[in-house]
Amino acid sequence: MGATFKNLTGAGLGLKRSFLADVLQQAPEEVGFYEVAPENWMTIGGKHGQRFKTLSERFALVTHGLSLSIGSTDPLDEKFLSNLKSFLAEYQVRLYSEHLSYCSHGGHLYDLMPIPFTEEAVKHVVARIRRVQDILEQRIAIENVSYYAAPGQEMSEIAFFNAVVTEADCLILLDINNIYVNSVNHRYDAEAFLTAIPSERIAYGHMAGHFVQAPDFLVDTHGAPVIDPVWALLAKAYQYHGVFPTLLERDFNIPPLPELIAEVATIASLQQQAFAVQPKQVA
Repeated sequence: MGATFKNLTGAGLGLKRSFLADVLQQAPEEVGFYEVAPENWMTIGGKHGQRFKTLSERFALVTHGLSLSIGSTDPLDEKFLSNLKSFLAEYQVRLYSEHLSYCSHGGHLYDLMPIPFTEEAVKHVVARIRRVQDILEQRIAIENVSYYAAPGQEMSEIAFFNAVVTEADCLILLDINNIYVNSVNHRYDAEAFLTAIPSERIAYGHMAGHFVQAPDFLVDTHGAPVIDPVWALLAKAYQYHGVFPTLLERDFNIPPLPELIAEVATIASLQQQAFAVQPKQVA
């Protein structure tokens, strides 16, 4: 199965309906691609639907799912996957990604729940990812998630994550803020986690803000600006893994578009700095 993410470059932005018209009227030059939740756009019509179609014709798109529930024991929603496959083709979407978590158990839970870090869970999730990839006829990207408890833990987060992506032969959506949040909450070395990620599987990255509940307890909210230690960790990621496409997520407390673009510009600046210090290739 061939991945279609290779044409993605630069810095991206999570798209919201609130600024879709602004993007179409005057596209920010700092943004190289956009990300959408497919569940929010698959059935939309009217004015927003036409605008989205126009956007897809002008810009590279990736999708980040909300409802696949890859870690659940509920049956996979294959009807949803069939509709998703048609959506990806219609709008020429470069890649579909999802969270390494679950959000259903006999019905939707409306939250991302942690998967136990066990060998049994690895086998369960791997089989489901492989089935999704068979249906979509392409590799998907799986995101490392934030979590606040690790019930039944038998292995470390990084060992679990790497086992899943390797055995499923899928790609990685590397969320830098989630690494930072988890490193504080679960008291591990963020750089050690980062360097253990297999570089060749990274499709693209996420940057976001979080809420400080206490010095040793952070909440991944996507509702605040990115902080300096997370920017520094992104710079380290480029140092270790090379520059990969990276986008800004902001899901609530959404500021005016210029403020979001300023953070996207910071991503682009870090990418350019990393390019500048990388060894030159000999022809």
